[in-house]
Amino acid sequence: MSVRVRMAPSPTGFLHIGGVRTFLFNWLFARQQAGEILLRIENTDTGREVAEAVDQIKESLVWLGIDWDGDVRFQLDTADTARELAQKLLAEGKAYEDDGAIRFRQPEEGTVSWVDAVRGPIEFKNELLNDLVLVRSDGRPTYNFISPVDDITDGITHVIRGDDHVSNTPTQINILRALGAEPPVYAHIPMINGADGRKLSKRRDAIALDDFRADGLLPAALFNFLALLGWSYDDKTTIMTRQEIRERFSLDRVGSSPAILDAKKLDWMNGMYLRDLQPEEYGHFLCKWLTEHGTEWPPERVNATVPLVQEKIEKFSQYPDFVRFLFEDVAPEGADARICTAAADRLETADPWEAVTLEEVLRALAEELGEKPRTAFAPIRLALTGTKISPGLFESMELLGRDVTLARLRAVSSPAAA
Repeated sequence: MSVRVRMAPSPTGFLHIGGVRTFLFNWLFARQQAGEILLRIENTDTGREVAEAVDQIKESLVWLGIDWDGDVRFQLDTADTARELAQKLLAEGKAYEDDGAIRFRQPEEGTVSWVDAVRGPIEFKNELLNDLVLVRSDGRPTYNFISPVDDITDGITHVIRGDDHVSNTPTQINILRALGAEPPVYAHIPMINGADGRKLSKRRDAIALDDFRADGLLPAALFNFLALLGWSYDDKTTIMTRQEIRERFSLDRVGSSPAILDAKKLDWMNGMYLRDLQPEEYGHFLCKWLTEHGTEWPPERVNATVPLVQEKIEKFSQYPDFVRFLFEDVAPEGADARICTAAADRLETADPWEAVTLEEVLRALAEELGEKPRTAFAPIRLALTGTKISPGLFESMELLGRDVTLARLRAVSSPAAA
């Protein structure tokens, strides 16, 4: 039997990173098994807000590299089928009416059990399960009813979801069996906690996919990172291509303990991916990110900065403050006017205006002034960049050009600067 799984987001807001990780595991399992993956929107109404949310969900998943098969499905589309099946259960005595609603009649004895593909054997006593409302008095099917109905309709073979759904599963299994259907294979994957070990919180953590995208992460790096939240190939392999992860993924290597979202590890991993890009690729992605965030710096100048930053930053959100001095005026405070003036005098005739030449001139100046290079270069860096930490000083001077460099150095001792 061919594998068929489903991603089932709710169009009520942002894509939570935990949900995205669940979608990814579904995608990896289906693709590794040469199966299908469906995108099912768990909507309870239709409208402009739902349509906009669905568009955002689709665009975000595509950005990360998660696709799906066929048209997008909507849970509301099977509401009529769910109501018909509820009437069937009612007629068979497997459900009953309760204040205008239809409620499922749980078995009174025995147990309901399944072998979870991640957590192993799980069992619940039927006597402890509440009779579930299948259809509300206003005719709307409930989630715990329409979800398994959709799984029947769509021919779902494996339900891979967060382990917060474990408590829903026994009732859903009982419903499926009451309808004469065999339950799919269930795989409940661990939740994701923050670095403090607590459940992710919007107040404390970045938890929306858009937050990570806005932070300047490459989709390939985030894809790799999310795949390792709860799953591992072995005890040492960290960096893997999308194809390698797809080929290696299996549910039997998904752990049952909560995964930890380590932001520092994610930044490190993204930095590894950034450094592996060809300069023209790096420049392309960087310019695109800047444009998306309203920074209209000249692309040719942005591309010229790539050699200065590619080994230095871990994500694009660090770029603007790191190189702002190359695109905007600076206001240095505390630079040594004596050293800056001397540097401007020596650099006046530097030729060619290239990093190697500029370094030779300034090192000679430091020796002449009786200063260590680090001590002599610090005020020059401050005058040119407005900060004590910047990309390579000499490469930065080459990009700034002779006129801007000399003007900033001389401005340190001018009355206007004071």
